[in-house]
Amino acid sequence: MNTAVGNDRARGALLGLAVGDALGAPAENLRPSEIRRRWGRIEGFVSDDPAGTDDTEYAIFSGLLLARHGSALDVSHVERAWHHWIADLDEGPFRGAGFSERGTLENLRRGLAAPISAQHRHAWSDGLAMRAAPFGVFAAGRPAEAARLVAVDGRVSHEGEGIYGGQAVAAGVAAAMVGAGLASVIAAALSVVPMDSWTARSLRRAVAAAQRPHPDRLTMERAVRSAVVIAGYPWTDLAPEAVGLAFGAFTAARGDFRTAVLTAVNMGRDADTTAAVAGALAGALNGESAIPPDWAGAIGPVRGSCLPSMRGYHVLDIAELLTPEDPAGAGPAGTPQERVAHGRDPSTGADPASVAAPCEPVRDPAPVAASPGSARDLATAAPSVPVRDLATAAASPAPVRDPATAAASPAPVREDRR
Repeated sequence: MNTAVGNDRARGALLGLAVGDALGAPAENLRPSEIRRRWGRIEGFVSDDPAGTDDTEYAIFSGLLLARHGSALDVSHVERAWHHWIADLDEGPFRGAGFSERGTLENLRRGLAAPISAQHRHAWSDGLAMRAAPFGVFAAGRPAEAARLVAVDGRVSHEGEGIYGGQAVAAGVAAAMVGAGLASVIAAALSVVPMDSWTARSLRRAVAAAQRPHPDRLTMERAVRSAVVIAGYPWTDLAPEAVGLAFGAFTAARGDFRTAVLTAVNMGRDADTTAAVAGALAGALNGESAIPPDWAGAIGPVRGSCLPSMRGYHVLDIAELLTPEDPAGAGPAGTPQERVAHGRDPSTGADPASVAAPCEPVRDPAPVAASPGSARDLATAAPSVPVRDLATAAASPAPVRDPATAAASPAPVREDRR
């Protein structure tokens, strides 16, 4: 892959994540009917001061960690980083972000270590999926490696379906980074998770719904939501649902950036995360130029409203750290590890002062407690299906099985779509 093209796609992936996060934040936890009552159809930023949430800040956190350690990343690195950059600091304005982060922090502060630190009531959340894109950027064209690395990161905070969601996103971005066709991106995501998992079933159902002909956009969005959303479930951040909706939006848009992100936003639910994932996939596939300039220009350095230690970093800083040096001298000098080693250490260089932009609020009315029992070692679990090296296979997209006929379990109860 040409270095300039790779750098452009890296910038597209991570800027696309941040744009999707900021666009979707106001619509988080809303139904489509509530979105329409407030704004009609969202076609751009509805906030006068758009900003990312924990999705962007945790993606930066994981990106910095990955840039420092590369493929040598192990669970001890991740656990130390959680302590050094988050758990052992005064909370300040940090409000805990999502449920999985709160549960993880409580367990780490109690002295629990991975994988026990991931044993809490929201280990299946989309908190790993939201920060998975940097792994696909780093392992461009190598979905299996992207999935392996994101599972190492996730072992501190997630189990089971929470890990699978992150793996699907990382692998999909890795395939998109080398220009794989839409079908190959979807196939890469499915190839790294068990085919009978909830995540795989949701992804297949959403893709199938998005591929069917629909009379209009609203009908299509309702069909994708109905394929994966569970009626009456009190939390919107479960990984199988969010990943399914994101890939459904990406498929319905045929990879187009603007359409993918807006489709995800207008479907509501965990809209910042679904739009962030759809934006990362479409941004990796099409590059930075596919992002509308006014949207891209609205994204500044993160404010640290969720993670004070990340304040001042821009997602484009992370894209630069995770991409190789341009032999012609146009790119950043040094390996990713060397560049981050000489950069600002977020544990000491960030200003944890309170800022205006809120991070995702904690909505769980009950305390998050560690659950008993041992966790599987998902960081070393082998993918259920071998993955081709997509760096050399981008020109021949792999077929996607018909999700409508591949589901292994009954369809979930559907949510009211009014």
